[in-house]
Amino acid sequence: MSHRYTRIAAAVSLGLMSAALVSRPAQATNGYQLIGIGSYQKSLAGAVTAHPGSAMTAVTNPAGMARIGRRADFSMEGFMPSRQVDFGALGGQGADSAADVYGVPAIGWTAPVGNDGKVYFGGGMYGTSGMGVDYPQTRMAPGQYWDGYSNIAFWQMAPTLAWDPSERLSLGVSLNLDYQSVAFRQRITNGAGTTYSNFDLSRASSVFGYGVSLGMMYDVNDRLTVGAAYKSKQVFSKLKYNLAYGDINATAFGGGPFPAGTYTLGLDYPQQAALGLAWHATRQLTVSTDVKWVDWASTMNKLTVDGPGSYDMVMNTGWSSQTVVALGLDYAVSPRLSLRAGVNHASSPIDAQDVKNNLILPAIVETHYAVGAQYRLDDHWDIGFHYMYVPKKTLTAAPSSNPMDLPGAKISLSEKSVGVNLGYRF
Repeated sequence: MSHRYTRIAAAVSLGLMSAALVSRPAQATNGYQLIGIGSYQKSLAGAVTAHPGSAMTAVTNPAGMARIGRRADFSMEGFMPSRQVDFGALGGQGADSAADVYGVPAIGWTAPVGNDGKVYFGGGMYGTSGMGVDYPQTRMAPGQYWDGYSNIAFWQMAPTLAWDPSERLSLGVSLNLDYQSVAFRQRITNGAGTTYSNFDLSRASSVFGYGVSLGMMYDVNDRLTVGAAYKSKQVFSKLKYNLAYGDINATAFGGGPFPAGTYTLGLDYPQQAALGLAWHATRQLTVSTDVKWVDWASTMNKLTVDGPGSYDMVMNTGWSSQTVVALGLDYAVSPRLSLRAGVNHASSPIDAQDVKNNLILPAIVETHYAVGAQYRLDDHWDIGFHYMYVPKKTLTAAPSSNPMDLPGAKISLSEKSVGVNLGYRF
């Protein structure tokens, strides 16, 4: 079999499988990135670029580390996505993913350097993106059965330096030290042991990456603060998978089992930029808003897996970049108690043409609603919580005369999240 024919057959067989290659620490929200890190950010739906509040600002706006004072934050989130796939339009059935609870921890701290209180150093470790699904064997069409699995995690460490050049201006920079792990499998069988198509990378591969974040906050006056942040593309070495004969199999498409060997996948994390405002409307109420751009198109539009010799395959996942808009309300009921709420919206990075390529990663939800509260226990300790709800969204594959486009197939996603944050002020 020629390498050219092998690549074509592989590309066809992987049309159903390319979505699994996305990395998200726990959970598709804005694409596969969480809308906020920790309960404080989640309670404001991510509208925190100009209104930090916790040490998790190291990964959203490093300049905020100079504004939150000397403190440490410990956060744990339970993220609960509900995902479905439905092949009813093809004569098949629907299925629910069995993986429906993820734990997302985060920890951060900041403290002054020297005695003048103008320079701060801090950082932490944060779960920021990721996802996992586990679909059982499900009838895709008469005589064809599909199953899929993924387990993906993304973490960041962010040692951060922030300082105040003037009374109104704060600047910050953080070094992003990243870790991601990706494992997945998708296959099509006849339900009786014969495999038509298989793509098995279920033995997880882990790699490290790096990048940088820059941030700024400026007080226009006593009531209005402007924030801006930029995070570079997070660059990773290639994921490596040692595959056995048949781990990649495109028999149904004339490709047959592919050779054993080392296969590699390049998967970086996108650059992004954010602009935020925080308006202190009254002594008790702060209104914050964010606009964020996430450049998914540069990292997720196409993915390439390289194998032995000249074997390679290009997967058209078809992701577009996102513009995210968030609004948060922070109301101080008393010196000890604050109540918060927020809404976050971004259009899905994939559309109806991409359903066939995103069965395992249905990152299609758009609007997020969040509430939360924080209570100061004493001069040092405070405790906060959040609850996030994301309504179910379903995307249906576009009509097509080509059955490989899976016309009428559906992917669905809804989400809930609860979490708690324990903060300590030095």
